Amino acid sequence: MNIAIIPARGGSKRIPRKNVKEFCGKPMIAWSIEAAKESKLFDHIIVSTDDNEIAEVAKRFGASVPFMRPAELSNDHAGTTEVIAHATQWALDQGFNLEAVCCIYATAPFIQIDDLKRGWEIMKSGDWAYAFTVTNFSAPIFRSFKQNSDGGIEMYFPEFFNTRSQDLPEALHDAGQFYWGKPEAWLGGVRVFDRFSKPIIIPPWRVQDVDNDDDWLRAEVMFQAIQARKY
Repeated sequence: MNIAIIPARGGSKRIPRKNVKEFCGKPMIAWSIEAAKESKLFDHIIVSTDDNEIAEVAKRFGASVPFMRPAELSNDHAGTTEVIAHATQWALDQGFNLEAVCCIYATAPFIQIDDLKRGWEIMKSGDWAYAFTVTNFSAPIFRSFKQNSDGGIEMYFPEFFNTRSQDLPEALHDAGQFYWGKPEAWLGGVRVFDRFSKPIIIPPWRVQDVDNDDDWLRAEVMFQAIQARKY
């Protein structure tokens, strides 16, 4: 049995109520729920929330909310792994025979069904604790620098100053969409960004964090462009 768990707490500060704010015609969380449903990969789609409004919206779009997330897992310091472990343990306590658990973020409207299926194929191979979407940085991180307190510039990796961009190692980052994982990995707190994980590499034009108002506007423009590209 596979289950999807969508963590969605109510206390978003930078974009108030962002999990249920309308995004291109639907509450933001609806896009994640519908992607999970359309994939036909999951026996249950569970939203883990501490918020009654989010719970009602989630149910309206076809997810279940069989429990309310406890307060100690609903503050600014609660990590995703702990939240998914809590929901995974709940499922096991109900007698679910879990093969894999997929954490899907509530603010991930760019999820593609094919990517979810690629992740499931990786999990079925039996060799990995996690599989999740990543993409490459748009600029070489090994030539990045910072501004010092005196106003000057300092490279993070000065040893690469004379290295051509095309000769630098490829660097990847989390796409912030979904994370397939084995139940024992979630429960054991196995770190996602480690050698036990296999990346699902997707193009940068399908990746956008949604953490502030500028992110939101950029995501709407990107989403509309992607939708238009399909037709």
